[in-house]
Amino acid sequence: MSFWMSVLPSVPPRAPLPGDVDADVAIVGAGYTGLWTAYYLAKADPALRVVVLEAETAGFGASGRNGGWCSALFPRSVPALARTHGLDAALALNAAMESTVDEVGRVAAAEGIDCDYAKGGTVVLARSAVQLERARREVAEAQELGIDLRLLSAAEATERVGATSVLGGTYTPHCAAIQPAKLVRGLADAVERLGVRLYERTPVTAISAGRADTPHGTVRAPIVVRATEGFTPRLPGLRRAIAPVYSLMIATEPLPASFWASAGLAHRETFSDHRHLIIYGQRTADDRLAFGGRGAPYHFGSAVSPSFDASPRVFAELRRVLVELFPALGDAEIGHTWGGPLGIARDWMASVGLDPVTGLAWAGGYVGDGVGTSNLAGRTLADLIRKVDSPLVGLPWVGHRSPRWEPEPLRWLGVNTTLRVMTGADASESRTGRPSRRAALMARVLGG
Repeated sequence: MSFWMSVLPSVPPRAPLPGDVDADVAIVGAGYTGLWTAYYLAKADPALRVVVLEAETAGFGASGRNGGWCSALFPRSVPALARTHGLDAALALNAAMESTVDEVGRVAAAEGIDCDYAKGGTVVLARSAVQLERARREVAEAQELGIDLRLLSAAEATERVGATSVLGGTYTPHCAAIQPAKLVRGLADAVERLGVRLYERTPVTAISAGRADTPHGTVRAPIVVRATEGFTPRLPGLRRAIAPVYSLMIATEPLPASFWASAGLAHRETFSDHRHLIIYGQRTADDRLAFGGRGAPYHFGSAVSPSFDASPRVFAELRRVLVELFPALGDAEIGHTWGGPLGIARDWMASVGLDPVTGLAWAGGYVGDGVGTSNLAGRTLADLIRKVDSPLVGLPWVGHRSPRWEPEPLRWLGVNTTLRVMTGADASESRTGRPSRRAALMARVLGG
C-alpha cells in the first residue's frame, strides 16, 4: 500500500456490480481518468446514466500511488509535437496542460476535496556542468516558443531546494504538489454524489462494442471507455497496447523544522534534477519527503503483479540518492516504500479518443505524468461523448492511435535496454563530464 493510502481512514469497498445493467456510458477503471470522465459527464448532463467499473477499489492503481505532481508535463515535448502536428497545435496542447493544473485545484476546492493542493511549481536542479548546459538549452528553446520556463542561478535554485552540488536549475510555476490518494478518494465520492454508479471489486474481463463483461454481469452501453492505463495489458487483445513499467517510491517520517531550514521547499515545490533516469520528489503537507524514480525492470509479457511493487535494490538506491541530495537526512527513517505500474505507448505519445462507429473510447499512455493529463483527458472525453465541438477535441493528441509494441522477447529487450541506457548515461556523464551521445539518441527515438 502506498504511503498516501496508508494515512487515510480505512473504508469498506463499494458493492460489486449486482448483475446485468444498462447505461449510457460505461467506464472501465476508477482511477483519475475514469473518475474525471464520469465527473464532467455528470456535471454537464445529470440525466446521463454513467456506470464506473473497478477491479479493486477506486484509486488502486497509479492514481493512489504516484508522486503527487499535478503538472503540465506531457510525454511528448512541445518541439517534438510541433514537428509532427505543427507549432500552433503543439502550443495549444501545452496551454491546455498548463490550465489543467489550475482546473484540478478549482474542482478540488469546489467539491470540498482537501488533497493538500499547493501550487509551488517545479524546480529541476542542475548538479553538474553537463546538466547545467542541458538546462540552458531547454530554457532557450522554451523561450523561443514562448513557454514559461525560467533559468535559475545556483543561488536561486539552492534557495528553493537546498540540495548539494547545485549549479543552477529550471523553474516552471505550472505544477502543484498534491496528496494523490486524497484526490482520487474525494473524486470518487464526488461522482457518486452526482448520481454516477461506481462498482468496486468488479474486474472487467472483456471490452467490446456496446458492452463491458464482468464475472458479476454485463454492462451494456453505446459508449464504453477504457481507462485502465498500466493495467490495460490484462484485457483481451490489448497485451501490446501499453507497456507497463514500474516506478517506485519511498517516504520519510515527518522531518523537523531544523531540516527544512536548509532543505527549503518552503512553497512545497516539486523537485527533480537533469539526470536521464527520472527522479521526482515533494515535501508533503505533514513535512515528509516523498521521493521516487524509475529503475525497476519491465517484466516479460507486459506482466503486472503485486510482487513487482517492491524492489529492495531500487528502494536502497532511492534512499542513497535522496541522502546524496540532502545529507542532513542522515539515518532518518524511511517509513514507507511502495510502487506500481505506469503506462507507456509505443511512440511515447499519450492519446485520447472515441471511435464513433464502435462507441469505444480510450485515454492513457501518460508515461507517469497522468495526474494533470488525466483531467484534460476526462474533460475531452466528456466533450467527445456529448458531441461538443470544443477547443479540447481539436488538440493534437485527440484520435491519435499509437502503434502496438513489438511481440516478446523484443518488447522486453527494447524497454529494458532503454532503462539500462539511461542509467549508463548518467554514470558516463558523471565520470567523463561530457554529454552522453547514447542518451541523446535515445531521447530522439522516444520523441523528446
